[in-house]
Amino acid sequence: MLAYKYVSKGDFRLVQTHKPQLIEKRDAIVKVTLASICSSDLHIKHGSVPRAKEGITVGHEMVGMVEEVGEDVKNIKAGDRVTVNVETFCGECFFCKHGYVNNCTDDNGGWAMGCRIDGGQAQYVRVPFADTGLNKIPDAVTDEQALFTGDILATGFWAARISEIKSDDTVLIIGAGPTGICTLLCVMLKKPKRIIMCEKDENRIKFINSHYPEVLTVSPNDVEEFTMKNSDHGGADVVIEVAGTENTFQTAWKCARANAIVTVVALYDKPQTLPLPLMYGKNLTFKTGGVDGCDCEEILKLIENGSIDTTPLITHTVTLSDIEKGYDIFENRKDNVIKVAVKCN
Repeated sequence: MLAYKYVSKGDFRLVQTHKPQLIEKRDAIVKVTLASICSSDLHIKHGSVPRAKEGITVGHEMVGMVEEVGEDVKNIKAGDRVTVNVETFCGECFFCKHGYVNNCTDDNGGWAMGCRIDGGQAQYVRVPFADTGLNKIPDAVTDEQALFTGDILATGFWAARISEIKSDDTVLIIGAGPTGICTLLCVMLKKPKRIIMCEKDENRIKFINSHYPEVLTVSPNDVEEFTMKNSDHGGADVVIEVAGTENTFQTAWKCARANAIVTVVALYDKPQTLPLPLMYGKNLTFKTGGVDGCDCEEILKLIENGSIDTTPLITHTVTLSDIEKGYDIFENRKDNVIKVAVKCN
C-alpha cells in the first residue's frame, strides 16, 4: 500500500509499504478514505516534536471504513464508517477514567498515531484501542463533514469547554488557522457576548469576515488596544491562544483582564517565557496542553444537526499519490489555503 513516511528531519516521502495487520485484541484496521494535512505534521517534519519516531507513517486526522476488528472490539464492526481519534487511550487508567485521555498511561497512550506509531496518511491504518478511539459516523454526515472530528475540531471543542465561557464574556481567539477556526465554531456554541479573532494573514481575516460576519477581527499590531476598547473590564474575559508563534503567548496574557482565563492549546517550536513579575497581580488562570479528545460522539451529533459545519475549511483536495503537492500548498500557504484533504482510496 501507499504511505507517507517521516524519514528524517525535513524529509517526508511517499513509499510502498506493507498493509497493517491486527496485533492486539482491541485493534482495528481502517481503510482510510479521507485524511488531512495538519500543522502538527509540519512540526514533525521540522524536528519540533522530539518524541516523533523516524520511519513512521504520518497523519493523525482521518476518516474511513472499518475493515477488520480484534476479538475484544464489540462496539465497532467491519463496514462501519468511522472517525479516528487523534488520541490513543485505554479507557481504564486513572487519567482516562477522569477524562484526561491525552495522558493515558498506556505505552501507546496520548498522541501516538502519526507520531510514535503509524498514522493515517496511507491507504490503511491500524488503530489501537479501537473501542475507544473510533466513533461511528452518522449516515447523514459525509466524510468531508466528519474529517476534523478527531483532531482540530476535538481540540476546539475541548478548548471552549475548559475555558469556562459565560454569556456576558468577551472571548479573544489568537490565530485564525484551521484549529483557530474550529475553536471559533465551538466558542460560538457557548454564545458569549462578543468574540474577537486576532490574525495577521489578510486572507484568513477575509475568510472570517465572509463566513462569520458577527465576529470582530483585528491584526496582531492592534490587538491590545482593540481588545481593551471592545471589552467591558479592561481586557478579554477569556483568551484562547491557538497560533503558537513567537509573540502570541505574550499577546495572550497581555490582552486578558485581571482574573481572566488564558487557555493555551498552541504547540510552540521554542520554549516560552512566563514573566511572573510583569503579570503579578493580574491573578490569571492558565490552562495549557494537548487535547483530551473524548468528546467526538457529541461533536458528531452537533455536525449531524447542523450546529457545526467545518466543510468551508477544506479549500484544497489532493490524492494520496499527489500528497507532496498538498504539503507544498499547505506549508507555504499558497492559493489562500486553509486545509488540504487527502483522498487515500
